[in-house]
Amino acid sequence: MPVTTPAAPPAATALPQDFGALLREDPEIADVLLAELRRQSGTLQLTAAENFTSPAVLAALGSPLANKYAEGYPGARHHGGCEQADAAERIAVRRATSLFGAEHANVQSHSGSSAVLAAYAALLRPGDTVLAMGLPYGGHLTHGSPANFSGRWFEFIGYGVDSESGLIDYHQVRTLARSHRPKAIVSGSISYPRHPDYEVFREIADEVGAYLIADAAHPMGLIAGGAAPSPVPYADVVCATTHKVLRGPRGGMILCGAELAERIDRAVFPFTQGGAQMHTVAAKAVAFGEAATPAFSAYAHRVVSHARVLAAGLEAEGFDVTTGGTDTHLIVADPAPLGVDGHTARARLAAAGLVLDTCALPYSDARGIRLGTAAVTTQGMGDSGMARLAALFGAAVREEGDVLSEVRELAAKFPPYPG
Repeated sequence: MPVTTPAAPPAATALPQDFGALLREDPEIADVLLAELRRQSGTLQLTAAENFTSPAVLAALGSPLANKYAEGYPGARHHGGCEQADAAERIAVRRATSLFGAEHANVQSHSGSSAVLAAYAALLRPGDTVLAMGLPYGGHLTHGSPANFSGRWFEFIGYGVDSESGLIDYHQVRTLARSHRPKAIVSGSISYPRHPDYEVFREIADEVGAYLIADAAHPMGLIAGGAAPSPVPYADVVCATTHKVLRGPRGGMILCGAELAERIDRAVFPFTQGGAQMHTVAAKAVAFGEAATPAFSAYAHRVVSHARVLAAGLEAEGFDVTTGGTDTHLIVADPAPLGVDGHTARARLAAAGLVLDTCALPYSDARGIRLGTAAVTTQGMGDSGMARLAALFGAAVREEGDVLSEVRELAAKFPPYPG
């Protein structure tokens, strides 16, 4: 049965009580929102970066704070009438620092990418050298893509993973750091399913006099629930998103020590952003409060156990799972043994109601599939559900049977918002 504690959305509709007003005033957009609700409720969301927020988070997003302009920080705003905006942000900061054991938190970043931009702005200057995971091995766009500000403004050196194990090659990281003497080293990935060794990254950064930036967008919810190691004791700056496993609103956050607090705050506002989205800040506070509960900790550990069951099931179905499994919510698999590439597999899975991404495969020109268990765990699916999902994956990619009907039955049995 779906969890009915703060660890999962309690029985409630996903639409606000005044949705009728939108139906009357703008039926065209109302139809879009209703169609999206039907899509989310009639398919299974396995995109690694997605989850279902609680009705309380949704309520904060649709609150009167959406009307408030609040450039600046609590007690030092550039607009009047910010008393409640200040209160909401102070609560969010207090909850974030307590949840993650950090000395300082900035909760204004609009996204994970804007959080990374602010971290770079605080610590680096254009032209500085940065060592980060290379994009072919799972690095993010903000880790040096030429299409992104990072690749245009900084000189990125990419480290990779071992060609046999798929694990980060720390010897290579150390060798590259000694050779290039980067101003900063970035730990983080969009498709690495194992825990980074933050202590080793810290040792390497100290050896070459570099800042250590942890881009923990994917594991931050697991860290909050005690299901993944925390980079906070090791990194100079930790950047993250507040959605994904953390199950808050779409947005970003930055954690750091007291000595960098002012530089980080100034890098967010006024350097890279204007007014904070105060309704989102309030929703982040709600999510941090939910993540501090024992129920959320239990949820985070279930996310990991479910991912391991699903990864093992995919291997049994013939997929080649990178690194041989996972320590997190994230699974990367190559469908080539089933006779298709990642793009074809994704299309066949989508047609069967199984929604996910493709991603780069290390040492390959082909694409793999990337999926996560955060959303289906929020819906209440258990280990047996993961085993069933693996079988459906295999059938969908091989185009065997009516997988879509079975997926719809599962989605109906585990609705994201019961009632």
